[in-house]
Amino acid sequence: MAGSGNSSSEFAELDDLSAAAYGAAVEFGRFDRADIAERLSLTTPEVDRVEHVLRLLHLLQPMPGDPDVLVPVGPDVAAADLVGSAEHQIRDLQQAVTDVRSKLLSLMPRYFEGRRMRNRLEAFDVISDKDTIQSMINHLTQQCRKELLTVQPGGARSSPSLASARQRALNTLDRGVRIRTIYQHTARSDLATRAYVRDISAEGAEVRTADELIDRMIIYDRETVFLPERKAASKTPGAAIVREPTLVAFLCAVFEHLWDGATPFSPDSQSTSSGTDDLRASIIRLMAKGYKDEMVARRLGMSVRTCRRHISEITEQLEATSRFQAGFNVALSGMLDQFGLKD
Repeated sequence: MAGSGNSSSEFAELDDLSAAAYGAAVEFGRFDRADIAERLSLTTPEVDRVEHVLRLLHLLQPMPGDPDVLVPVGPDVAAADLVGSAEHQIRDLQQAVTDVRSKLLSLMPRYFEGRRMRNRLEAFDVISDKDTIQSMINHLTQQCRKELLTVQPGGARSSPSLASARQRALNTLDRGVRIRTIYQHTARSDLATRAYVRDISAEGAEVRTADELIDRMIIYDRETVFLPERKAASKTPGAAIVREPTLVAFLCAVFEHLWDGATPFSPDSQSTSSGTDDLRASIIRLMAKGYKDEMVARRLGMSVRTCRRHISEITEQLEATSRFQAGFNVALSGMLDQFGLKD
């Protein structure tokens, strides 16, 4: 390495024998080969080896004015002398990496603008890297001019994700962009989600809920659509970015269909009975079709435990002792007609 002339291969391993020899040299005040050999019962080749190790580690250095005499130095001094040059090179390399990354990332706006101009030439991209996906979402959200449409299945979202989403949504609304979002009914019972919806609704966002949603979807200005990538279970899914106008128009129509059938989400409402009724109606419909608890929970975006609690309440109301009897009582009670669920 520059400065000390050492390479990483010269970072010798400090073994027990060399450490003992170093301790003896500290006690004696210098590295005396005969004294070391006598104290530790070492052969001449062994003394040669430990001296070589200690010199490589800079624990032995020539005495000023008498280079033939080796004296021990403190471990802190030896460490600074040995690795100082390496640390300096590491700092230089880290700075170089940072500079290169910054220069390359400065091209991101040009890259995305160029991709936007090629939208009509490329139907879609599939991206697996999470950082790249998030970077594209951030960029498109910042560049969104008119409308942002989102479908968010899976029930309530986590508090950290809502915290970051809140600021992005408020910034987007502040630019005059219309935001419409569809959640599942189960999101209505989550306090963090209700607070989030209350905040963005106050600034003009529109939120509705539905019993079942086909999949996650984000639509920017009816020009670009993000869909989840389909992959094997062992791989982390990425995202498919759709730009082809015909496909985008179809996905926008799917969103409008879901929106028309969804229920407005008013977090300040004094009663949540409407949302609860919608959720119960969905559970009854799926029960009537014979779905098991796990399938009902997955399709409605809730935990199996919560799903079973709702089913238990419904079964109790129907005075049933089994799921089969509950389904039979549902048919007799006219609930399917009441909720408009009869096929």
